[in-house]
Amino acid sequence: MSDWLTDATAAVTDLVGDRAATWDLAGLLPDDVLRTLGKQGLLCAEVPRAFGGVGAKSVEGGAFTAHTGSLCSSLRSVMTSQGMAAWTVQRLGDKAQRKHYLRLLTGGELAAVAFSEPGAGSDLSTMDTVVRSDGDSVVVDGHKVWTTAARYADLIVVFGRFEDAGAAVVVPANTPGVTVRPVPHPSGCRAAGHSEVRLDSVRLPASAVLGGGGQQLTMLATTALAYGRISVAWGCVGILRACLAAASEHAATRRQFGRPLAEHQLVARHLAELLTAEQVATRVCEHASRCWDTGSPEQVIATVLAKYVSSREATRGASTAVQVLASAAANDGHVVARAYRDAKLMELIEGSNEICQLILARHAVAGR
Repeated sequence: MSDWLTDATAAVTDLVGDRAATWDLAGLLPDDVLRTLGKQGLLCAEVPRAFGGVGAKSVEGGAFTAHTGSLCSSLRSVMTSQGMAAWTVQRLGDKAQRKHYLRLLTGGELAAVAFSEPGAGSDLSTMDTVVRSDGDSVVVDGHKVWTTAARYADLIVVFGRFEDAGAAVVVPANTPGVTVRPVPHPSGCRAAGHSEVRLDSVRLPASAVLGGGGQQLTMLATTALAYGRISVAWGCVGILRACLAAASEHAATRRQFGRPLAEHQLVARHLAELLTAEQVATRVCEHASRCWDTGSPEQVIATVLAKYVSSREATRGASTAVQVLASAAANDGHVVARAYRDAKLMELIEGSNEICQLILARHAVAGR
């Protein structure tokens, strides 16, 4: 384990402590926790050191994401959003934009990425958000929904139509015309700051458009969603590890009919399934991250596979953990109760599991 990963793991463990349940019940993460991690560059660890990051490889960043996810999926969700914003700037921004925005994102400012709309989820071709030029400025009008971390964000990377193509625009959240309204009662990752974002004639300098705009909408989606998918996949590994630890501890110490639950064969089967799920998810994520680190042509499909497998296993694994803990997992805020709600959301975000299945099926046919 590298020095930065050892230190980062200790730092986030200390910051979270035993407070994740309280944050989940309140639906709010403490600002000081987010700013502390942000100023250390740990909310987007893969940003190069030249821009204030720690320059993590995907395998190392994934291990840190999984650890954070095992402690608090809401915090991991904010980390995913920050990483998506940073990755979008790195891939689309020009030299000046990369220097400016990445320094902000590793210096304590928080970011969100606004994709989904009331009538457009994974299909960006149906987006209604419009970015139009007006002299030395651009004007943004649109309505985004379920924008993770927007409640906390200083900057929102907004995707929209631009002339005959698309664009990603960095919008300061305090710009006139920007309204952020938190989702009142999200079922999963309750403290992740999911919000509705309205943009009404939001005027910005043209320099806020990453790379000048004019990118294909499909390329824009692939850029940000690829990072989001690998991050969510590693977060699901964390969910599984939390469930495995809780279920194993409970089964080893809770006695029924004169012996520990773990010695009952049907309960032992549940533990075996949980361990298998955690191992499968870990290995598929490790493979995907190695593809990222080596620039493998299999990177895209490996990432989709990791997201699909890990989210599916996390959902099943969380349900299994609830079965093992029974009434002990029925207390709202309990680590397994949180996992049960959070994991299901992972099958929906950054491309639903059905979208992932379609991509994998097309890959299978193309490679026959």
